[in-house]
Amino acid sequence: MRRGYTIYESSLLGPIGIVVCEKGVEAIFLKEDGFKAYQKINPDLERDEMLCGEAKKQIEEYFKGERQVFQLDLVVEGTTFQKKVWEGLKQIPYGETISYKELAERIGNPKAQRAVGGANGANPIPLIVPCHRVIGKNGKMVGFMGNQIDIKEKLLAHELKYKS
Repeated sequence: MRRGYTIYESSLLGPIGIVVCEKGVEAIFLKEDGFKAYQKINPDLERDEMLCGEAKKQIEEYFKGERQVFQLDLVVEGTTFQKKVWEGLKQIPYGETISYKELAERIGNPKAQRAVGGANGANPIPLIVPCHRVIGKNGKMVGFMGNQIDIKEKLLAHELKYKS
């Protein structure tokens, strides 16, 4: 199966790595060092602008404030629970936030806040599966890509700017 990558140069976050196969988007890297590590363990991965064209176009539209919902096929591997959390993330409206507790309740596991946080952190397709829209129950920015709270804040501010 054909796989490839491209880089979208975001003025908000810097270079964003996009990995796509023939079935859909496999991974998004919002940090350059994460993408470089991925390339090291996938040395056969080649740049493929054609294969990644639609994903790159929709990400560009998002950053221009022209797109609020992604319409891309996704290829994600994870546990049944993780996939349930990731589907729950896709239901959070653009420019809005919910708590980990609220997300746990929405997916039918009200006591699984920590597990929801773990699944959120394991999301291989941030931005498209908007894990940045989940915050602490006290309204504070917590737990994003390790400790990359600044990225979460930038993405939420961007969405508030363009929210219709």
